[in-house]
Amino acid sequence: MGFLSKLFGFGKEEKQAVSVEPVEYNGYLIYPEPIAEGGQFRIAGRICKTIDGEERTHTFIRSDLLGAKQDAETFMLDKAKMFIDQNGDRMFN
Repeated sequence: MGFLSKLFGFGKEEKQAVSVEPVEYNGYLIYPEPIAEGGQFRIAGRICKTIDGEERTHTFIRSDLLGAKQDAETFMLDKAKMFIDQNGDRMFN
């Protein structure tokens, strides 16, 4: 029965949304959201800002993989800050 359950998707656990605390930087909110991949973590996240009453989001995914989730979060924050400094609101165009 285990094989048939897997085949038809029965008994799958639903993934629960993980709450991420944003880091505020120069009026932007940075959400580090590393992606688990093959025992490592891909550097990823979102950069958000409200402009003229509309929330804008830039998804940030890099090809880098790191062994620890915390390292991927830290690296993402550093890269996102540099990206904000270089591009500002142009990232949303």
